[in-house]
Amino acid sequence: MQDGAETVRVVMVTGPSGAGRSTAINALEDLGFEAIDNLPLSLIPRLLDGPPLPRPLALGLDVRNRDFSSEALIELVDRLHRLPGVAADLLYLDCDADTLVRRFSETRRRHPLSPEDSPVTGVAHELELLTPVRDRADVLIETGSLTPHNLRAEIARWFAPRSGRPMTLSVQSFSYKRGLPRGVDMVFDCRFLANPHWVEDLRALDGRDPAVAAHVESDPRFDDFFRRVHELIASLLDAFVDEGKTSLTIAFGCTGGKHRSVALAEKMARTLADQGWRVAKRHRELERRGFGRAPSGQG
Repeated sequence: MQDGAETVRVVMVTGPSGAGRSTAINALEDLGFEAIDNLPLSLIPRLLDGPPLPRPLALGLDVRNRDFSSEALIELVDRLHRLPGVAADLLYLDCDADTLVRRFSETRRRHPLSPEDSPVTGVAHELELLTPVRDRADVLIETGSLTPHNLRAEIARWFAPRSGRPMTLSVQSFSYKRGLPRGVDMVFDCRFLANPHWVEDLRALDGRDPAVAAHVESDPRFDDFFRRVHELIASLLDAFVDEGKTSLTIAFGCTGGKHRSVALAEKMARTLADQGWRVAKRHRELERRGFGRAPSGQG
């Protein structure tokens, strides 16, 4: 960006083929974004270094891009996040493999990664290729159960101009066994809390279950921990807004990413939403195992 230019908002839209990228880009265009689809990654920095842009940008990026790779896209995202005068978000439209295959079969479209083969092959290859990008997303929307109308409404919820809270929050849970999530701004370790994994009736459940949440919250250290973490987060949110940040990711980690971290993320997300912030929740380990199937090991 040129010195003295106003901050430009850039939303990079990606995800597996068939997940709704075109619908999302059209929705952003209707919200006042200038939409550009399949622009080579190498040209995006040059676009932002050019004359001041009158409107926010929505950039469609997928495997058909000439120079696309997961590594190049992640490098670009990190570069844009460091640029003064640019407020960049990576929007990832996620969808399960079965739904993607069904969509390709219904429309009789060929998958771009397997034009001469079954869509099953292309879908599996693309999901594997995009896994690092998914982990890096600033905003993740699961589209498997959404109609195009629902998806447009979800895009508007995240990206429509509004007079309310100007920053969106993502509250996540994760397992330390698999390492820290990429792109997280604030991380809190809750492995010291009472572990439901050691309670036979709770082991198969996850932190979204009221019984698991009650067990975690019964730890005498829970209330003080949650209060202090919430006070810290609340004290910093307006400062991040003043710095022009448009999204913030907060993560809670435990051993297996199934019980304690999920319960903490759920409670913090509700608390922040009640205070008027736009909040999305994401549970990395539960997502990896089909939204609720437990990983092995401790919770």
